[in-house]
Amino acid sequence: MDVLLIGAVACTSALILSAWLMTFARWFPIQGIDGGFLVDYKTMIRAHVDYALMALFQLGFFAASKTAGIELHHFACVCMAIGGFTNPTIFTIAAFDTDFWSKMKWKVFSAISFMLTTIGFMTICYQLICHVLCH
Repeated sequence: MDVLLIGAVACTSALILSAWLMTFARWFPIQGIDGGFLVDYKTMIRAHVDYALMALFQLGFFAASKTAGIELHHFACVCMAIGGFTNPTIFTIAAFDTDFWSKMKWKVFSAISFMLTTIGFMTICYQLICHVLCH
């Protein structure tokens, strides 16, 4: 289950880095960076918010399972940690690449990321609800 903490730290680090990048891009516009490098500021904000949500979900799942005395499946935690980081990363990459959504490699990356996140979320939620209903 500690992998959820690692995932939360990774998401929080990316959250802080994206905040600095967006702040730097707005406060100190540099030719080639703002508008040239970071082409979609709105999508970068989506990534920023998603990193925060994924960090909070992972911390919440970790805390809930520890408090309830549930040992979450390691595979589900790994899926949650990987998917929780890669989902917002999709938006991060898209903020720098205007053709992101039409490229097959990113469609495959997105599909794998969504599957991992779904497996992690649903398995952990299933374990938590089973604990409540069976005890």
